[in-house]
Amino acid sequence: MLPSGLDPDLLRSFVLIAQGESVTATARKVGRTQSAVSMQMRRLEDILGEALLRRDARGLHPTDKGLWLLERARTLLALNEEIITEFRAAPITGQVCLGSPDDYTVQWLPGILATFARTHPGIEVDVLCMSSEELAQRLAGERLDLALLTEGHGREGEEIWRGPLRWVGPAGAQLHRRDPVPLALARPGCTWRSAAVSALGQAGRRVRVTYNSTTQSGCFAVALAGLALTVSTPTRLPPGLCWMGEVEDLPPLPEMGIQLALSDRLRARPRLPEGVAALAQAIREGFAPS
Repeated sequence: MLPSGLDPDLLRSFVLIAQGESVTATARKVGRTQSAVSMQMRRLEDILGEALLRRDARGLHPTDKGLWLLERARTLLALNEEIITEFRAAPITGQVCLGSPDDYTVQWLPGILATFARTHPGIEVDVLCMSSEELAQRLAGERLDLALLTEGHGREGEEIWRGPLRWVGPAGAQLHRRDPVPLALARPGCTWRSAAVSALGQAGRRVRVTYNSTTQSGCFAVALAGLALTVSTPTRLPPGLCWMGEVEDLPPLPEMGIQLALSDRLRARPRLPEGVAALAQAIREGFAPS
């Protein structure tokens, strides 16, 4: 932090005087006598070996070296205050309920939750995995605090990620050549399902949704069995699955956004509970690099 021998109290008094305060006003603000403040300034000059203040008819003013010190002393005092505030602040405690489709739990949540547990050990996070449609409905209730949602579910949310939706299929299989193309997708109403069916339809391909699953792991299981193609945003694919696309003559899919949405009861509040606000910020930071 501060160089050896430099007391923050000395710098605090110096900054006040160098910014135009009188010795009398400075003494009042730092809770010392005028003579004590004057002695502080002499001591600071002795430590640094330079004249820092000069006196004229209008009072004390910083010398050139004093101006140099003033700029850096402000930074040092701000850092000193930040450190003290951080370690004296009461730890945030409580419970937060986060909803997420399992589409995003493997790719993003492990790192986010691990980091959050280290920085906020007093907050217990409950994770509820459901489809975006179900989570959007639950945000109107009392239990869920915030949720990750795929765009297109009629709720206002903060977009924290946007990227491509891609085809996924079993490695070495030729399912993309079948007519109709067999698909494993979520139930009607899912934006991923709509995007996949629409893209194939516009390309003149017939489609048969042979398997419906509310989870990505369910769709991956069907694809691993060699029974259907599915879709996903970028993630770590299980061994045996591969990304597909133009090479397999499959049409491009649109980009999809991931939104962070608050429950209705929290949206109505002027200020979020500390635990919810902290987790929301951790999620933003976790998605930012991708």
